[in-house]
Formats: sequence, C-alpha cells, structure tokens
Amino acid sequence: MHKNVGFVSFRIAGTDGVSLEIEKWADVLEELNCNCFYLAGELDRPEDVCMISEELHFHNPTTKEIYLECFSRKARPEELTGKLHTWRKKFKQDLYDFVEKFEIDVLIPQNAITIPLNLSLGMALTEFIAETDMPVIAHHHDFFWERKRFLTNCVWDIINASYPPHLHNIQHVVINTSGQNQLALRTGISSTLIPNVMHFEQEPPGKDDYNKDIRKDLDIADDELLILQPTRVVQRKGIEHALEMVSRLGRKAAFVISHASGDEGFEYEQRVRDYAKMLKVRAVFVDDIIREKRGLTEDGRKVYTLQDIYPYADFVTYPSLIEGFGNAFLETIWFRKPIMVNNYSIYATDIKPKGFEVVEIDDYVTDKTVEDVNYLLDHPEEVERVVEKNYQLALRYYGYSVVKQKLRALLCHFFGEYCGCL
Repeated sequence: MHKNVGFVSFRIAGTDGVSLEIEKWADVLEELNCNCFYLAGELDRPEDVCMISEELHFHNPTTKEIYLECFSRKARPEELTGKLHTWRKKFKQDLYDFVEKFEIDVLIPQNAITIPLNLSLGMALTEFIAETDMPVIAHHHDFFWERKRFLTNCVWDIINASYPPHLHNIQHVVINTSGQNQLALRTGISSTLIPNVMHFEQEPPGKDDYNKDIRKDLDIADDELLILQPTRVVQRKGIEHALEMVSRLGRKAAFVISHASGDEGFEYEQRVRDYAKMLKVRAVFVDDIIREKRGLTEDGRKVYTLQDIYPYADFVTYPSLIEGFGNAFLETIWFRKPIMVNNYSIYATDIKPKGFEVVEIDDYVTDKTVEDVNYLLDHPEEVERVVEKNYQLALRYYGYSVVKQKLRALLCHFFGEYCGCL
C-alpha cells in the first residue's frame, strides 16, 4: 500500500541545501513506494502535488517583519504575541487543509521546527502534531543555537517549546554528529543521523553539446585554469582563503564563483571583489548565467547549471568556516575533481575520518597548501587515483542507499515491517 508523504518548509525551490536534500529524499521515498506532496511559501515542484501558502516563506514581507521584531529585543510586546498567534492559527489551518487534500500519512517538516525563521509556522506545526498524533519525521539541518543572530530575542518560550518539540510521534533526523549530540544534551531528544548525500550510484552528467562552449561563455582562455568556488558569496564560505591560494599558485587562472550573495547582503561580495583585485586574481562572478535549469537570459545568452561547470573545472575550492554538512564537497567528489577544503568542524568530525584525500587547510593557507595544489595540477595520474578513491568512499558512506535504508527503518517504526515500503 502506498504512503502519502507531505514535506513542509519555508521554500522548496532552487538550489539551497534544504531544497536539494528534499529532492533527494523524495527520489528515495518514491523508490520506497511513497507519493510525495509539498507545502511551502515557494515551490518549483509540479502543481498537482503542491500547496502554496506565501506567508510561510521567510522572505514574505509580513513574515520578515515579525521575525525582525522577535529577534531585536528581549521583552515581547503584547501586540507581537497577538501577531504570532494570528499567523499560528492560519498556518495550522493550512496544515489541516494540506493533509486533508492529499490524504497525507506522514509529515516531514524540513528545518521548519529547527531554525526559527517563521515562528508561527513552528508553533502551528507543534500544535498540529500534538492534536493529530500524525507520524512525523522531522529533518533538522540548522539548529537555532548554531547561529548567534537568534540568541537575542523575546521568544524563548516559543523556541523552547517548538524548536524542536519533544513529542512521542516525532522521529527526529539530524545531518551531523554535532547536531545529534547537542540535540540530546539540550532537549533530551534522541535522533537518527542521516547525512547529506549524492546519487553516487549514478554517473554525474558530463561534457555535452550544450555545455561545450561554457569556457568561452565564461570568458576563460584556453591557457587558463578554471578554479571553481561552487558556493554563494557569504562570509562563512571563507572565500578569501581560496583567493590567496590562487594568487600564490603562480599560474594563469580564472577563479569562478558560481552563486550570488543571496539573502545575506552584498557587503561581503564587495569585500571579495576588492580582495581579488588586491591579490591580482581574476575573479569571475557568473551567477547571472548559472541557474537551476538550462535556458536563455533575457538578452539571449545561454544559461547553464552548476553541473555544467564541474566537468570543465581543473580544481575546486571549498574553504568554508562553518557548514551544516557540505553539499559542495559531495558534489565535487561526485564529479571526480580534486578539492581544497578548510577543516571546518563537521568536516573534521564526520567526513575526514572516512579517509578522503584532499588538500586541507586549517583556517589559513600555507606554503605546503600551494605546493600540494601545484603538485596535483602537474600530475594528472595522481589526480585520477585520488578522485577515484574519494568517489568509492563517498559511494559507501554518502550514496542514496544510505538514505533508503534509514528512511525505510523510520517508516517501519510507524507502520510496521509490512507497511508497503519496499
């Protein structure tokens, strides 16, 4: 018998980490005989499986105004409490309508009761889950205690009750061991660890007729290295370290940054541009022609996806200071490319011990860093050995089979061994 699964989040669209993992989970759940449906403030899934409630999105003006009020003071005005409860009632009704419309059997909140970007949604989910006793798999990506911007607020009562709620019908899933440990220490909640994954069981897309001109369209000369920074331009990505490494290579190179600043302001992007000029590194910002899907810009230029760039990259940089897990790391391994990685905490505790071979830095670039990168660029046979080893490790630890096994176990917990989940 098929089970109907309902994903709930602020947005389920684009290439942010949460949306990408939802897509991967949906692929696996469909293999497990489930039908997937979606409730969010922004959606890019087929209309017949979607329900949109615009105020769920943290970019919605009303939602953003309430958020700013909640996280800018320590005493809560009565009027703000009223606003929070008004939207709680609205969102709770949305949840009831969503479950009724698609006959949902299992609800999967994605970060919605993890990080308080929309407090009324967290309150609504907590009440809905308590009232219905519905089976819930709560997928936690970024806990509020990991971000200092949430620590000054006037809503500790709500955060303590709903982020996440401690209810018997919720199976909690975290993406790293730090989150698992902190969740248990802070709340007494046990959880299942399911890391972010890639479809390592399949070969990645490669060079084809569509992307054969990508170096030309990115204005990269034939004698230039293409060094790829496959992230947004935000401070925690530590892009200065990559720029320094490129500047010290002593090679003609284009440093390609794939994504825009996004929703965290443009000050850091200006800092990166200025630093690149100072170091005489040719930084190429390509977010205007890199999108989720291929197509054309308004002025007729070809639009590529990030997966169109990877096959042409000579080297990848990932010098992040903080990451919940590391999707770009996995994607680089999937495309069999050499990579420089900063030893951020989750990499150090969860990924590095698996035995991956990378050029590693500890918050700064050394002479050995530059020497190691140059060695790989000069020795393609060594690159081939390293990337194949990394691929096989990732297939073992971060393939779809890992998610399939664990999601099946969670579904069997609710419905028994013979629930129809293959």
